Amino acid sequence: MSVQCGLCFHRCELAEGQTGMCRARANREGQIVPLNYGRVTALALDPIEKKPLRRFHPGSMVLSVGSFGCNLDCPFCQNGWIAGAGEEIPTRHCPPEALVREAVRLRSRGNIGVAYTYNEPLVGYEYVRDCAELVRAAGMCNVLVSNGTIEEAPWRALLPLMDAVNLDLKGFTQRWYRTLGGDLETVKRAVSLAAEYCHVEVTTLIVPGENDGEEEMRALANWLSSVSPDIPLHVTRFFPRRRMTDRPPTPVDRVLRLAHVARERLRFVYTGNC
Repeated sequence: MSVQCGLCFHRCELAEGQTGMCRARANREGQIVPLNYGRVTALALDPIEKKPLRRFHPGSMVLSVGSFGCNLDCPFCQNGWIAGAGEEIPTRHCPPEALVREAVRLRSRGNIGVAYTYNEPLVGYEYVRDCAELVRAAGMCNVLVSNGTIEEAPWRALLPLMDAVNLDLKGFTQRWYRTLGGDLETVKRAVSLAAEYCHVEVTTLIVPGENDGEEEMRALANWLSSVSPDIPLHVTRFFPRRRMTDRPPTPVDRVLRLAHVARERLRFVYTGNC
C-alpha cells in the first residue's frame, strides 16, 4: 500500500518500505515514519550567534542538535555529510527526555534551550515537536534553523512552540530554487507565518553567478521589509563545498555591496563569513 507524505511540497508517494527524497521519512506498514527520530549525528553547546541569531538573547549559549536528512539538495551544503545521508549513517540514541535533561544540565554554562539545526530538522518533524514540548515545559527556549520547506498546516502547528527561527532564503528567483530542488513561494510563506509567532531572522548565502545580483537582493529586501523591516537579514559569503567546488569564494566586496543594498529597506543587516 502506497502512502503520501504531506510534510513538504514534494509530497512523496511512497510504496511499502520506500524512503522519501529527504532520506529521513519512509513508508512502514502503511504509515509515514520518521527514520531519524531520536537519532543524533551532532550535539554541541554553541553561541547563539552561530545559528546565526544576532538579536535573540545575544551572548547566550544554546544546545544544538542535528540528525540526518534534508528535503533540498544544495550542491554547496557545508553539512552535506549529514544532510545528504540516510539511516545508514552512524548516530547516537537521544530520546526527547534525554535531550532536555542535557539542556537543563547545561543551564549553568549559559544554555538557554535547544536549537534544532545542522541538517534540515523539519524532516524529523515529530522529534522536533516532542522535544520542543518538553523544552517549553522546562522553561527553556526552542530555536529552529531551517530551509523553510514545509507545508502550511504542520508549520502552523509547530510554530507556537518556537521562540526563534532562522530561515534560509536561498535567493529570490524560482530558477535558483528549482536548481536546489526547492520552491521559493513555500519559503516565503514560511517566513511570513513565522513572523506571526516568534522572533525571526533570515540568512541568504551569496553564490557567485547564481544569486549575487543587486536587483535580486533589492527584490528580496523589499519583500522581506513588507513582512517586517525589523527582521534581521544575514548576507553570507559562499565558500566551495560538496559538489560546488568549481568557483571561488564570494568576493568580500560583493557581500558588502549586497548588504548595503539590503539596508535600503531593512533595519538590521549583517554580513557573515567575511
